[in-house]
Amino acid sequence: MTATSATTQSATGEPQGIWKIITASSVGTMIEWYDFYIFGSLAAIISTQFYPEGDPTASFLKTLATFAVGFAVRPFGALVFGRMGDLTGRKVTFLTTLLIMGGSTAAIGFLPGYKSIGMAAPIILVLLRLLQGLALGGEYGGAAIYVAEHAPDGKRGYYTSFIQTTATLGLFVSLAVILIVRGAMGEAAFKEWGWRIPFVLSLVMLAISYYVRKRLSESPVFAKLKAAGQTSKAPIKDSFGTAGSWKIFFTVLFGAAAGQAVVWYTGQFYALLFLQTVLKVPLETSYICVAIALLAGAPLFVVFGSLSDKIGRKKIMLTGNLLAALLYIPIYHLMKFYSSPVNPVMLTLLVFVQVVFVTMVYGPIAAFLVEAFPARIRYTSLSLPYHFGNGWFGGFLPIIATALVARTGNIYAGLAFPIIVALITVVAGSALLRDRHNLPIIE
Repeated sequence: MTATSATTQSATGEPQGIWKIITASSVGTMIEWYDFYIFGSLAAIISTQFYPEGDPTASFLKTLATFAVGFAVRPFGALVFGRMGDLTGRKVTFLTTLLIMGGSTAAIGFLPGYKSIGMAAPIILVLLRLLQGLALGGEYGGAAIYVAEHAPDGKRGYYTSFIQTTATLGLFVSLAVILIVRGAMGEAAFKEWGWRIPFVLSLVMLAISYYVRKRLSESPVFAKLKAAGQTSKAPIKDSFGTAGSWKIFFTVLFGAAAGQAVVWYTGQFYALLFLQTVLKVPLETSYICVAIALLAGAPLFVVFGSLSDKIGRKKIMLTGNLLAALLYIPIYHLMKFYSSPVNPVMLTLLVFVQVVFVTMVYGPIAAFLVEAFPARIRYTSLSLPYHFGNGWFGGFLPIIATALVARTGNIYAGLAFPIIVALITVVAGSALLRDRHNLPIIE
């Protein structure tokens, strides 16, 4: 049985099969984000497992660098799988990325540590992170496009916003699994070998997600193009072969994706690292604070995605960037204030405020990106600027921020990077972005 095309309306006015499509796409994408972020969530422990003993700060930075490798290759994954998605279809591509991501994540759970196999351990770890990054470079674009190409005009922001919840929910699930496993076996056993369990669990999630996605049909927009013989024969060339196409690329990158990336990673991921490594908040407390803030903020992705159908994507995204740039410094000063003694309620609230900024910049962006490019090259054209933004500006944020703190001795120095990038996006986006929320999708 396959999902019904969203071109037919149900008795309630909803496109038939749309919630099945959203559920299958979202669950799979959430699992891929879980797979990707479980590594970062356990960075403090992984740094003791796969690198030689010595300076703990150096080991932690090496682990963050290994984490960043997965982000560095995301643009390359965007080209490889974006091209595949425009040539062969959306469905087969995000099934492929799911298998690669799930397999490489589970392999990390079985990988022997430095004490067992020496330098082979970090080398293999980096290779597995490369595979994760390549897979994620093709996953997000496929899921976002698949949902958007089923959604009716006027509700594209609303329907795609459910895909936007998956990155935050994936991070939340990774934190929840860590807390449950850690609580069940105790701190000592978890640090010794229990940290592997969240990675191995990826196999179970992979099997469920693959089964659900396998039952979906192809996107109706792509199926229509393929039937008419109008798909691109050279998606990379057609996407980036002219000066005009590169102008669109840089407009989307600096006017939307770069700022969205640093706000996302600061408000959720760097906030966790800051609590753990700078403020020395107990691990369990920091995980709980961030997990609650993520769960409380998740519905706002849908709120802002839906609102963008009415007032436009641009206003909401740029407002989120501006608020983040203006308020990060006072927020992190308050986090310092409430960390000694630890006030978990206020720390949770301060992380939640940052998650609100995340939902503003991220909730509408899937619909915005889909609307910016024609269907025949959409997968390739959309994926590259998105993954340059999130892979390079977002992915390198933890190591850049941590290095700035270590170099200057100023615990707030790491905030300079996201603030500057967010302000660049406000300026570039205000001048160059065009809203297409009230126009039909480009086929």
